[in-house]
Amino acid sequence: MRALLRLALASAWNRRLGLGLTLLSVMLAATLLLSVERVRQAARASFAQSVSATDLVVGARSSPVQLVLHAVFHLGEPTGNLGWDSYRKIAADPAIAWSVPLSLGDSHRGYPVLGTTPDYFVHFRYGDRQPLSFASGAAFAGIFEAVLGAEVAARLGYRVGERITLSHGDGGLAGMEHEDKPFTVVGILAPTGTPVDRSVHVGLAAIEAIHLDWIGGAPVPGFSIGAEVVQKFDLTPKSITAFLVGLHRRGEVFAVQRRIGAFAGEPLTAVLPGVALDQLWQSVGFAERALQVLSWLVLAVGLAGLAATMLAGLDQRRRELAILRSLGAGRRHLLALLVLESGVVSLLGCLLGLAATTLLALFGAGRLAAFGLSALPLTVAAGEMQLLAAVLVCGLLVGLLPAWRAYRLSLADGLTPRC
Repeated sequence: MRALLRLALASAWNRRLGLGLTLLSVMLAATLLLSVERVRQAARASFAQSVSATDLVVGARSSPVQLVLHAVFHLGEPTGNLGWDSYRKIAADPAIAWSVPLSLGDSHRGYPVLGTTPDYFVHFRYGDRQPLSFASGAAFAGIFEAVLGAEVAARLGYRVGERITLSHGDGGLAGMEHEDKPFTVVGILAPTGTPVDRSVHVGLAAIEAIHLDWIGGAPVPGFSIGAEVVQKFDLTPKSITAFLVGLHRRGEVFAVQRRIGAFAGEPLTAVLPGVALDQLWQSVGFAERALQVLSWLVLAVGLAGLAATMLAGLDQRRRELAILRSLGAGRRHLLALLVLESGVVSLLGCLLGLAATTLLALFGAGRLAAFGLSALPLTVAAGEMQLLAAVLVCGLLVGLLPAWRAYRLSLADGLTPRC
């Protein structure tokens, strides 16, 4: 076997240009396959950890996926709001340790505006129960103060102390700006890789204040309440979009969920965020499957190139194989030689692909964070070892075709010159 291996390496080195290009294609295919697997795992981890340490997400009666999609990811439209009185009654449940109200519906230059309380920055957790932290500034305290997510500040070039205005709805229609009530940026959050980075945070009183002179989603013609007099009005919210709940004992989560579902004041839905996020991921999982199929197709192209290179080189190697036969090598030796060459190229392609993937994970963490993905792992997972083993087996199988053809070449055919 050692002699065959040395012979295979020497033969490959003599054809290093053609096999080198084939090795490059196998390496790129293995890199793509491993990168997709790691990005898929990182995307799933980031997706599942968009909110953590929250036992329930509560909103108006709707599907769990729709509620989490709007309350956590700030996407889509809610089926309705829940009353402030209902929120206060549920929040007073002795089993509930803390609750954070959320109010959505406004925007700033395409980014959602989240109305909440300062408790949001105390209780909200993401990832592995990581708390929110400020890159600069602090939480809002006044009515017309705003805290920006990291992406909002970076993309729009905002700093602490700048003034911004909010838009009603998604801001797509003219005349929907709350220009008479500007906000001052008092804080910028550190990057989290979650929807928090793409949100503008203000107080619930601010949401009420900017809509004092609005009725039915539109400003009242000829009527305006200035920012300097809004404090004279009752700014207690009449309704909110949803609220987050943390319990004293997690074992009571199902009992509290049932009590909220049976709440007499209005129909409500209480969702375990982990369960809903898993359902939501399953509904969008076709994207990861499409990436995996694409990766295997690229690998198939690379292995097909390996087979083509070896088949094309057989005519040039006819005399070499015939000489080996004349020196005592049997047909089985030739079969093993060519399969071994294919396996060596596949193995080197796998190792180089693994090295390239690790380098990408090491130096591409910053760019991935910009897309909301957690850092890629640097260690090789068991699933990746299975992928590499599959690539190696496929490479060996690809070598069977040229090996079988060489196996059928006769000694006389190899030594007889062709005209």
